[in-house]
Amino acid sequence: MRPMSNCKRRAEKSNSDLTVGTDVTALSALQANAFLASRGMQLMGAGFIVTPSEAEHLGLGPRPGLEDHIRLYRNGRDLTGTPRGVMVIDLFGLEAGEVRRRFPEVYQHVLATVKESKDEHGRPNGRDVNNRESYRLNWWIFGEPRRELRPALENLTHYIATVETAKHRIFQFLDASILPDNMLVCMGLDDPFFLGVLSSRFHVVWALRVGGWLGVGNDPRYSKSRVFDPFPFPDPPEALKARIRATAEELDALRKQVQAEHPGLTLTQIYNVLEKIRAGEKLDAREEAIKTNGLVLVLKEHHDKLDRLVAEAYGWPQNLSDDEILAKLAALNAERAAEEKRGLVHWLRPDYQRARAGVAPEQRTEEVGEQLEAPLVIAAAKAQKPAFPASDLERTAAVFAALTAANTPLDAQSIAAKFRQGQKIEPSVARILAAFARMGQFHTGDGARFTQRRGG
Repeated sequence: MRPMSNCKRRAEKSNSDLTVGTDVTALSALQANAFLASRGMQLMGAGFIVTPSEAEHLGLGPRPGLEDHIRLYRNGRDLTGTPRGVMVIDLFGLEAGEVRRRFPEVYQHVLATVKESKDEHGRPNGRDVNNRESYRLNWWIFGEPRRELRPALENLTHYIATVETAKHRIFQFLDASILPDNMLVCMGLDDPFFLGVLSSRFHVVWALRVGGWLGVGNDPRYSKSRVFDPFPFPDPPEALKARIRATAEELDALRKQVQAEHPGLTLTQIYNVLEKIRAGEKLDAREEAIKTNGLVLVLKEHHDKLDRLVAEAYGWPQNLSDDEILAKLAALNAERAAEEKRGLVHWLRPDYQRARAGVAPEQRTEEVGEQLEAPLVIAAAKAQKPAFPASDLERTAAVFAALTAANTPLDAQSIAAKFRQGQKIEPSVARILAAFARMGQFHTGDGARFTQRRGG
C-alpha cells in the first residue's frame, strides 16, 4: 500500500501541464517588462531579400534615402551558424506611390518578386493571390512589420536578440542597423546589465523550463509571452550592475572576436564544446580545435562569473539546483505581480515604457527607485491589455492562466475582454473552454461559465 500512497502524493503535486515541482502555468506577465520584446519581421515574400550586389543595382548608394530602406538582415541560422551576408528591402512607413516615385528600381523589383511572383511552374504564388486581404493590399510591406517592436529599437545603437528555437540558449547584441527575422526574439534593451542577466544560468534555467520545446530536434523554444514577459529581473545596487555590465560586454566581444578571426566557426559549435567541457566529457581532435580557436575556456570563465554575479544580484546562494532556481524565480514573479497590483513597477527602461504606457512625467505622485504610484499603473494596464497569442499552444496556456487566476467562474466573453482583441477572439476562447470541459480540467454548471475543479 505504501507505493500506492507515494504515487498518490506525487499525483496530487502534479501541475496542470503534467509536470511536478514549481507550477509555471501560474506565472504572471509583468508590466515591468512590457513594450520591449517581440519576434522580428515576417516578410511574406522572398523577393524582399537581396544580396549586396543586387542592392547596388536597385540604387543603394546613388538613390538618396534608400540606405534607410535596404538594411542588413539576420535570421536564426545567421546567428547560430554562418551569416549569409544578405540585406532586406524594408518599405515600412512608405506608400506605394512614394516608393515608385523615389525608388523606381526597388518598386519594380518588389512588384515582380513579391506582388506578382510565380513558382517554378509559372503559377502565381505572390501576394496577389494571398488569402489575407491586408497582405494583398499592402504588398510592398512585410506581412508582419512588427509595429510594436520598431519603437522599442528606435534611438538604440544595439539591441539583444536570441534565436527562438535553438539547441543552446544564447543572447547577443545586434547592431541597430540589422533588421531581425521572424525567428529571432528581440529585446529593446541596450544596457549590458540585461544581457548579463539573460545570459546567466538563472535565466537559461527559467527559459528551458518555461519556454517549451519545438522542432525536429525537439530544441528549446524561447517564447516572448511565456519566458520574457514574466521573468523577474534582479535590481541590485549600481556597483554590482556595473560589474555585470563589464562581464557581459567582455562575453559578447569575445564571441564576436573569435568568429571574426575564424569565419567558419559557429556559435553552435562553440557551445557544443562548452557543454561537453562542463559535463567532463572527452573532446575529439575536431572539438579540441574548436576549443582552441573559440577560446572556449575563456568563454566558460565569463559565463561562470556572470552566474556568480547574478546570484549575488538576486541575493541567493550560487550553488542552487535548477529546481531551486525555478522555485525562487516563480516566487519572485508572484511577489512582483503583487507589487504591481499595488502600483509598484520595476521598469526596465523607465522613460520609454512610461511613455508607451501613457504615463506622463508630470503625473508621477510617488516613486521609490524605478517604481510608480498605483492608480497610474492600473490606468496604463487597462489601456495596454496583452495581445491574445497567435499559436494554439500559447492560446490554450493563456486561457488556462486566466481561469486559474480567477476566484469566480468565467465565460468566454469575460476572458476575451482581458486581451487586446476583445470580442474578436471569443469564438477561439469558447472552443478552448469546451476542450477543457471535455477533458475534465474545469467545471461548468451552465455550459458557459467555467471554474477550476478543486479537491476530490
